[in-house]
Amino acid sequence: MILALDTCLGACSVALDSDDRLLAHASETMARGHQERLAPMVERVLAEAGLSPGVVTRVAVTVGPGSFTGLRVGIAFAKGFAQALGAGTVGVGVLEALAAEADGLVCAAIDARRDQVYLQVFEEGVPLMAPDVLPIGTAAARLAEITRGRTLALVGSGAALLADAAPGARIIPAEGCNARRVARIAAARDTGPLIPLYLRPPDAKLPAARA
Repeated sequence: MILALDTCLGACSVALDSDDRLLAHASETMARGHQERLAPMVERVLAEAGLSPGVVTRVAVTVGPGSFTGLRVGIAFAKGFAQALGAGTVGVGVLEALAAEADGLVCAAIDARRDQVYLQVFEEGVPLMAPDVLPIGTAAARLAEITRGRTLALVGSGAALLADAAPGARIIPAEGCNARRVARIAAARDTGPLIPLYLRPPDAKLPAARA
């Protein structure tokens, strides 16, 4: 029984999955407020499935890249929930979860602001590059080099930013990850510690120490 969570991007998504069967799912688009909404959504999903928290044997959560605050909210909740139940944890990359929305050759791209995108390309679920954060122009060139003119799907909030580099691509905008996809990926993995995936330092800086 897998409880899957995503709080890394512009949505909060929760799914309960058992043996590749979706039992319940909830998703809300939100720019902020994941911390306040996550626990009630988990409670609602469990109630919809008619199950108690104790049935959960694995907690899967997206670990980034994405909002620093959002991914920390999800990871902290997943750790606490799993520890309370004695369940295992599985971390799933956001770009991998986004790419699971399409088959074949897929580019997952997230608008990272500051004229950058988080980028990763997959073919039939196999990564063709490591996740990276790149200037939009560099990302477009990397995408063109990897795909070599083949038709692909562009998924995520950064998809439109790379459309010119992939003429004819199918554009799949997404504010966040579908927690059901997160659950399916996690079902095929071993449990382990949750490690955040940061591709660049946080925008917020500590105040400089006074001399």
